[in-house]
Amino acid sequence: MLKLYYATGTCALATYITLEEAGIDYTAERLSFKDNQQNSPDYLKINPKGRVPALVTDRGVLTETPAMLAYIAQSFPKAKLAPLDDPFDFAQVQSFNSYLCSTVHINHAHKMRGARWATQESSFADMKAMVPKTMGACFNLIEQTMFKGPWVMGDQFTICDPYLYTLSTWLEGDSVDINATPKIADHFKRMSDRPAVAKVMAAQKA
Repeated sequence: MLKLYYATGTCALATYITLEEAGIDYTAERLSFKDNQQNSPDYLKINPKGRVPALVTDRGVLTETPAMLAYIAQSFPKAKLAPLDDPFDFAQVQSFNSYLCSTVHINHAHKMRGARWATQESSFADMKAMVPKTMGACFNLIEQTMFKGPWVMGDQFTICDPYLYTLSTWLEGDSVDINATPKIADHFKRMSDRPAVAKVMAAQKA
C-alpha cells in the first residue's frame, strides 16, 4: 500500500488528491511544520531533503510532485489520469507540471523562504514584494497559453488538474485575485466540487 507524507498548505495536496482520484488504497500521514517534524531523524530517513511530499512505495520512496503524479498515473492506468498512450500528449502533461514545480512554486516560495536565496533582510522584503506580480504573471500565462479547458489538458481530467488547483489555493495569500484569470477561477470551483477534493480537504482539517 502506498503511504503519503504531507503537511497542510503545501504542494503535497496535489499528490493527496491524485491518490484519492485514482481510487486506490493508500494511507496519509500528516507532518507538523510547526513542530519541525520534517527535520526529525525518523522522517529524514524517509526523505533526506526534509520536505514534503514523500510517497512510500513497495520499491522505495519517491519525492518531487511531478514524479509522484506521473507514477500514480502510470501505475494505475484504469483511472485515466494521463494520456499514457500518446508520448507527445504525456510530455505536454509533464511540461505543464514541470512549469508549476520549477517556476510557479518557486515564485510563491519567495514570500516566506527568502533565506534559501539571500541573507539580507532587505532582500527578503524585495522578494516578498514581488510575489503578487510574479504569481499573477504566471497564472496569466497559464490562462492565456497553457490552459485548454475545461480541464488543463482539454476534455480529459489529468494529473495536471490537482496540481493547478493546489497552487491556486495559494493565490489569495499571495495577494493575487484569481478572478483576474476567469478560466482558472472556474477550474478552481469545479475542482472544489469534486468528491475526491472535498474528501481530502475535509481530512486535512480533521
